[in-house]
Amino acid sequence: MTYVVTDNCIKCKYMDCVEVCPVDCFYEGENMLVIHPDECIDCGVCVPECPAEAIISDTDLAATPEWLRLNRQYASVWPNITRKKAPPADADEWNGVPDKLAAHFSDKPGEGDEEG
Repeated sequence: MTYVVTDNCIKCKYMDCVEVCPVDCFYEGENMLVIHPDECIDCGVCVPECPAEAIISDTDLAATPEWLRLNRQYASVWPNITRKKAPPADADEWNGVPDKLAAHFSDKPGEGDEEG
């Protein structure tokens, strides 16, 4: 079992989850975060911290194989993030918008823990 980040994180990227993760398994893209499934220890402490409710167990029916694949793929190329940053200015406007993956997902990496 592992946890995955789903499409409600796209354009929200609140980052409350990264500070509570005991194994630093979050990776930052330009407009969302992902969890590395091989690093996640299945503790679940990130789940209640996510204001967008975008983190679910891979055993959840909404956690399609596509979400596990996307998290694995981008966790291997995006930079690790362990410190909370400010969310995008319009994050609250995007929270709850359905079907963001097809129209709004960016495969570009974020900055990770780098300053700047």
